[in-house]
Amino acid sequence: MAVAASAAGLGPAGSVAAFAIYTLLSLTDKLDGHLARSRGEITDFGKFLDPIADKLLVFSALLLLLQDGWVSVWAVFIILLREFLVSALRMVASASGEVIAADSLGKAKTAVTMVSLCAFYLGFALSALGLWSLAAMVLVVARALFVAAVVLTVVSGAQYFWAARHVVLGPRR
Repeated sequence: MAVAASAAGLGPAGSVAAFAIYTLLSLTDKLDGHLARSRGEITDFGKFLDPIADKLLVFSALLLLLQDGWVSVWAVFIILLREFLVSALRMVASASGEVIAADSLGKAKTAVTMVSLCAFYLGFALSALGLWSLAAMVLVVARALFVAAVVLTVVSGAQYFWAARHVVLGPRR
């Protein structure tokens, strides 16, 4: 089945391990943010570094999914473009002493993206275990979530630039 090919020939154990590792990394990102907020340990460095770690985790999975044809090049391009533009906006803001933290829509975008990617890996693991019908259903959900993630990427990017327009356009007169 085509799904098994996307597990890069890892076999059942490797496919399950890939799912478990990616899911664990995604969950530790959420846990790290929660712990920092609950302990009052939020720093400007953390606000800057956390989104970079998110991007590395997401980009690595996207490149593998793109290579195997599970996501379109246009969807990956939209996600990459938004991330580069928002990162550039953050750098411009940082140069003027302002730190722009992720907002709730951006966090939702990240969560939906990571859940969709975890679902892809779950589908590959299920396929490698021979559970093809279940794998097919999970992969349909993964693709639907990925489409939602792309929509959230565009909307949250637009909202981000709107909220920080003073950084790009300068203060109102």
